[in-house]
Amino acid sequence: MNSNDQTKSQLYEEIQQLRSELAVARSIVARRTSDLSISEERFSLAMRSTNDGLWDWNLETDETYYSPSWKAMLGYEENELENSLNTWVSLVHPDDKAIALQKTQDYIHGRANSFEVEFRMRHKDGHNIFVLSRGFLVKREVDAKPIRMVGTHVDITERKKAEAFDKRSAEILGMIAKGRCASDIYDAIALMYEGRHPGMRCSMLELSGNKLLHGGAPSLPKEYCEAVHGLENGPSVGSCGTSTFTGQRVLVEDIETDPKWEKIKHIALPHGMRSCWSEPIKSSDGKVLGAFGMYYNHPALPNEKELQDLISAAQLTGIVMERDHVQKRIHKLAYTDELTGLASRAAFIQHLEEITKTSLRHDRRFGLLYIDLDDFKSVNDSLGHDAGDLLLKIITQRLLNTCRETDFIARLGGDEFCILIEEIEEDYAANVAKRCLEVVRQPLELYTRKLTPTCSIGIAYYPEDGNDLSSLLKAADISLYSAKGNGKSHYAFYKRELTQKAEYRFQMEQSLREAIEKQQLTLAYQPQININSGKIVGVEALSRWHHPQLGHVSPKDFIATAERIGMIKPLTEWVLRTACMQLIAWKAQGFHAIRLAVNISPSIFLDEKFVLLIKRIINDIQIIPSELELEVTESVVQTDPRNLLIFSKLKSLGVFLSIDDFGTGYSSFASLKHLKADYLKIDKYFIDDMLVDKKSLMLVSSMIEMGQKLGYGIIAEGVETSEQLDAIKTLGCETVQGYVFSKPINAESILKLLNREIQENALKSTATTRLHVVRK
Repeated sequence: MNSNDQTKSQLYEEIQQLRSELAVARSIVARRTSDLSISEERFSLAMRSTNDGLWDWNLETDETYYSPSWKAMLGYEENELENSLNTWVSLVHPDDKAIALQKTQDYIHGRANSFEVEFRMRHKDGHNIFVLSRGFLVKREVDAKPIRMVGTHVDITERKKAEAFDKRSAEILGMIAKGRCASDIYDAIALMYEGRHPGMRCSMLELSGNKLLHGGAPSLPKEYCEAVHGLENGPSVGSCGTSTFTGQRVLVEDIETDPKWEKIKHIALPHGMRSCWSEPIKSSDGKVLGAFGMYYNHPALPNEKELQDLISAAQLTGIVMERDHVQKRIHKLAYTDELTGLASRAAFIQHLEEITKTSLRHDRRFGLLYIDLDDFKSVNDSLGHDAGDLLLKIITQRLLNTCRETDFIARLGGDEFCILIEEIEEDYAANVAKRCLEVVRQPLELYTRKLTPTCSIGIAYYPEDGNDLSSLLKAADISLYSAKGNGKSHYAFYKRELTQKAEYRFQMEQSLREAIEKQQLTLAYQPQININSGKIVGVEALSRWHHPQLGHVSPKDFIATAERIGMIKPLTEWVLRTACMQLIAWKAQGFHAIRLAVNISPSIFLDEKFVLLIKRIINDIQIIPSELELEVTESVVQTDPRNLLIFSKLKSLGVFLSIDDFGTGYSSFASLKHLKADYLKIDKYFIDDMLVDKKSLMLVSSMIEMGQKLGYGIIAEGVETSEQLDAIKTLGCETVQGYVFSKPINAESILKLLNREIQENALKSTATTRLHVVRK
């Protein structure tokens, strides 16, 4: 075989081999094409069975296949959408398009291992649905180049709604927990259910008495909400008005034809509302608080899901509404005085802070009137707390009628009121104070008892007297104290020097408390002398206080302070015990005919435990009860059964009782007839004037004569001159006390007087004996 034949033979074999390999390749391609067709057909059948939408995108031509389920998912028929990528692009929500395209490109170019993305697509009727898109690439066998992308669309709208609902539910619960205002929570609840049911609009109405009040309705027209606000509920006042009236669910399919809407449908129909379902909002104890309403723009009755949401929405709103009612009640209790209805102390402080800031910003001044009723405690003590409460209500109404609506009036507590006045003219605050004094002191009758109440008023100005809350209140309090010092029914302005007095008063209060607790006070004793015999028949124990910084403090000042700070009881007990022990010491030295007098505060004397205190002191110190004389002022001399009982109990112990400062108070002679007292002490006020004023002399004479005829011993106190002593003696008074004999002195000096008295009596006795011998 020549070389040409050999070459042809080799070429023929190669061609045959190529043909064989090509046939094998064609067979493989055909088999794979057949497998792919089968797979696609199976995948398509699977998608039909699950209602998922199938899409197939040719990456080289952008031609895109959309399955019937894919189109139906968006509300389209088979022939209504073009098979192109632009169809998908035009239907994706603008806000989601960029992220969807970016994830697609990342997957195609190998930057992501899988493709899965969620986005919104526009439905044919205009609303959006949520879609979950998944896909995979189909590549060429030869070069592995992506030529197609095949995937599915799954409608996840319900899942996304559920997730959004759960998220909003959690947010609402957080708002409730954080105490957000009810109106914000109402709007959030409405939007949550509206998001769950497209086209629905929700509203919440609160029930106040029998009136419907707007609570929340973020999607309803403002005009409709304003028209409904304030309507009275009833059996034919729409869905919500009826449900709050009956306490039952009301489902109205067509507002236009339902008789329950006959009276108010004209305010609903213009805004497109055609159906309304209402569920009463109830508290935990079943009380109707309001109504939750759901509206649609077409006639309808709720399906099972909508009905369940209506019920749950009303229950959730009920939690918020009930909490809001409780908070409003708490706020009212905190910021409103329950007795008078005025602003409370907390509200006053808040308002004062606000007006201070405003006045500072606009360079304005305002006045603060601090009002305190005079002798209010005596009303409570004598007539009872009910009468005191009634008096406070009457005073409140009088103040309200006196002031302008713009004046802020508050009750700070007890019998204290404050008025904040913005100055519109000079001295306006003073004019208001004058009117308040005048209107308060108008006579009135409480439980058949005629009273003429009075008040004292302190006035302070911002910013002259104080430029902040603390300093202004302090200035008003100091000026009030000054007004009280001027007598009843006065007002006073703040002055700088008053602060010094207040600071002194504060220091005295602190020091006095310490002095009483540590028993740092002392006692002085003033003798009581029998006019006829000239002998000391008793002494009055008088407390004295000398402080290292304050110096000698007047008893009038520190006793009043002890009353004010609640230390009068321990002070009184200390005086009684100390004086009684001193009496025992004098008796041990041979002086037995001395009676000890101690002045008792009315507040202590009328205390139900006072009798027990006296009994305990008598037993502890072992004094004879008749050696103790308790002095009380005329203010306790009343025919009140409680007072009479205390007098009776003390007399049963055997102690002596005397009426101090007799003639200066308001006791009647009828009261004296019932009291079991032993002595009347004529006040120094009458003794001072008796030699220059005939009326005073006549009064003293009458008191001595009347007292003696009623069986009382008479003691004249404050006798300072021999002329006064002679006059008192002439009128028949038995006992005197005053500087004419001795000022108050310490126990050692009293002992010297007693010893001197013995010596003088001994000398008189010796002289009488000698004279008798001489005469014989």
